[in-house]
Amino acid sequence: MTTSTQAAMNARLVRYADLIPCRTAFLDTKTPGSTEKENFTIIGAGVSESADQHVHITEKHGFNIGAARQPFGCINSQHSHDTAEVFMIHSGRWRLLFGANKEDGALEIGPGDVASVPIHMFRGFEKIDDGVGFLFTILGEDDPGKVTWAPAVFEAAADHGLKLAKGGRLIDTSQGDYALKDVELEDVLDADSVAGLKTPPIEKILECVVPYGSAKANAKSPLAAEGVEEAGIIVPQATGDGFAAGPIKGWWPHGCNLRQLTLQTGAYVPHHARAEAEVLIVQEGTFEVSWADGAIVMGAGDMLTVPIGLPRAFRNTASVPAVVFVVRGTESPAMPVFG
Repeated sequence: MTTSTQAAMNARLVRYADLIPCRTAFLDTKTPGSTEKENFTIIGAGVSESADQHVHITEKHGFNIGAARQPFGCINSQHSHDTAEVFMIHSGRWRLLFGANKEDGALEIGPGDVASVPIHMFRGFEKIDDGVGFLFTILGEDDPGKVTWAPAVFEAAADHGLKLAKGGRLIDTSQGDYALKDVELEDVLDADSVAGLKTPPIEKILECVVPYGSAKANAKSPLAAEGVEEAGIIVPQATGDGFAAGPIKGWWPHGCNLRQLTLQTGAYVPHHARAEAEVLIVQEGTFEVSWADGAIVMGAGDMLTVPIGLPRAFRNTASVPAVVFVVRGTESPAMPVFG
């Protein structure tokens, strides 16, 4: 049986207050409107282009988890991904913008909403209400590749001395072009390549959005009990632990499931082990995770990755519901083993 010390589990915990941001993560970092965004790489190497990016947990999970924190009006520029990109809104209201030049429509999402944006299409996002907002992202696979930027992003970045080397390494030439010596620069997409990254009809994109509170609890979930509900959010196919496909299935690989686990006051899930990676992200409330040798109490915005095979139990010790997003590895997670 897998065991773990308190110290080892503490090392797998990333509290919201302890997140280490990078302000120079991407090509648009100096572009007006984008200068105030903070990027976080929490699990896995992510897609940051900066050597200054801190990675909190390097262990491979089969997916990456990152985050962004932005004030009102701050923009993350138009880009495309080769693997899944999922947005989980923790706070604030956001607008997703589609098309190489934001010409293909938009979608507004807020706290608790989930949107999985199809691969091979341009998207950007901006914070649209007052104050600072925060969102988590899931990126597919251990190596999610690199960001593909819209041509206009290269043009704007060049005006501020930023260039991108082959392979996705950011170079700041503001102190002189000597920084480009012996460097092969990333190609800017031509018109045909841009046209190939076509935005699907908006009704197709809406199939990949789950507003907060709309996901239906699965009575067949092995975790279901009095005061405990588990709802599927991203379930690409029918799973070994009793979930039918949907509501987000996608027509591209996700490599994981996303579930919403809700515990009412005093609700308890007994010890059980999983055969897949499992990451717990607290959306709201207080959530206790315990195992044979210890326990961790988590609050909103905290994240814990639980070792494969470690028996873990869950409890809500507070007077308000605990809502937790669960990222579970593989597209068909197996039944947990209780006891």
